[in-house]
Amino acid sequence: MSEQFSTEISDRICKHMNEDHAAAIALYAQTFGNSPDTEAAQMLSIDALGMNLMTQVKGESVPLRIEFDHALQDSEDAHHTLIAMVKQARTLTK
Repeated sequence: MSEQFSTEISDRICKHMNEDHAAAIALYAQTFGNSPDTEAAQMLSIDALGMNLMTQVKGESVPLRIEFDHALQDSEDAHHTLIAMVKQARTLTK
């Protein structure tokens, strides 16, 4: 993990995403994780290169890594990238 993504920053982002944006995490898995059968997902960690999720697929827990299209610079870049990804995913699933 890069310095910009300490364990504390990763934990803060994951806590926020899991509490407030659970549907977006599942959408990331379905769209960018090539896991269309994902029923739910939890963000376990995030770093400059990607995010680690635990997905629920047909009643099974399945770990999933999603790589970003660029190396994130900091938590603000993570915020903007995650928003852009959910917008893109919503467009692709229409």
